[in-house]
Amino acid sequence: MTLRTLLLDMNSYFASVEQQMRPALGGRPVAVVPVMADTTCCIAASYEAKKFGVKTGTRVRDARQMCQGLKIIEARPQLYVEVHHRIVSAVESCIPVSAVLSIDEMECRLWDNERTVDDAIRMAKLIKETIRREMGEYLRCSIGLAPNRLLAKLAADWHKPDGMTVISQEELPQRLFSRPLRAFSGIGSRMEQRLERAGITTTQQFCEQSSQQLAKVWGSKLLGEVWWRRLRGEDVLDPPTKRRSVGHSHVLPPQMRNDIDAKAVLLRLLDKTAMRLRRIDYWAGAISVRLDYLDQESWLAHRDLSHCQDTTTLVRATCKLWKERPPEIPFKVSVTLSNLVSSSNVAQPLFDEDRKLNALSDAIDELKQRFGPQAVQYAEMRGSQPLDPKQNPTTDRIAFNHIPDISSGKKTTPQASAIKLSSRQLLDQMAALLDSQNDATEIDS
Repeated sequence: MTLRTLLLDMNSYFASVEQQMRPALGGRPVAVVPVMADTTCCIAASYEAKKFGVKTGTRVRDARQMCQGLKIIEARPQLYVEVHHRIVSAVESCIPVSAVLSIDEMECRLWDNERTVDDAIRMAKLIKETIRREMGEYLRCSIGLAPNRLLAKLAADWHKPDGMTVISQEELPQRLFSRPLRAFSGIGSRMEQRLERAGITTTQQFCEQSSQQLAKVWGSKLLGEVWWRRLRGEDVLDPPTKRRSVGHSHVLPPQMRNDIDAKAVLLRLLDKTAMRLRRIDYWAGAISVRLDYLDQESWLAHRDLSHCQDTTTLVRATCKLWKERPPEIPFKVSVTLSNLVSSSNVAQPLFDEDRKLNALSDAIDELKQRFGPQAVQYAEMRGSQPLDPKQNPTTDRIAFNHIPDISSGKKTTPQASAIKLSSRQLLDQMAALLDSQNDATEIDS
């Protein structure tokens, strides 16, 4: 029997961290929210709250009605990141972590002497005991043991909380038949609809399809083959993917649900997205802006671009789209850069102004890396009131599949930046960086 993958999933992670760090919350129904407002949604719920139907995405107002005595806690992203790294260290004291899949999930590849059921279960129990000893009783995890990541993820979700499930090669694919299609990572609502249109409504029907039939559903011969083999326990590498878009969104706190502050947050999100775009070395060919409203339909605007990656051009495009918005009170703002092309496939700008805008963005990026994310901002990013760095909507947010590095050597607080540099010094630094980049461009040419 060959088990290759151990997948660990922390149960109700954000809520569990709060219960562990605040003894008064132990055993109580808890919901974690991005901002303290009844109009926002829960981003995590403890198992005590889940018993009453409260879950991720439940509106706070509804959650209070569903669960009397529910404790609402504002999220503390930095704490969750710090605890995440401590959990990774605890797991690695037992077995190397081969991949961090999200802030609450990680994969470990079992060694040759750990691939029998008895040895794999022994390792899983050791990990659970180590986490409980190092982190506390409320930070529980579910573990899946299987021949590959897809099935280990399915197994980890099978029994929660604090579960352990083994899927062996000999049981496949019959062992999977009782699970719903949506239990498989990679099958969301849209893919489920595509499967239904192909006459596939159960996991048994799904597993009985040939690789050619699955290829028709996915629209890819490669993906059809990969899914067919993984359902039978083969350990197949992920096919290469092409990045399609980058973006950010933010639910506005009540005091910022007005045009001036909503636009400021949107532009700060755009600034952050543009920095990501440059960091991954892509250029955007389109931009989309979306505004969501309370109890009303959302508004979405799109604009094609000549491929670019500088913040100034993207801000100009966003401001033009902003003028088309409906006159309603915004609840959530989002920005997405799409039609991405790698720098290796983009011709360098022909005009001097475009080259200067790219150099300016690179210089600002370097200043922010040195002195903090608020060292340089466009005027409209400030909004109607001075921004508290501790409550900056574009910082201290956790993407589940990207965990920030908290090493002290790389961390500089915005408050420290303000002390270190005056506005005049920032301008001098920017000018010096631009000069050095222009000199480098002349040398290269």
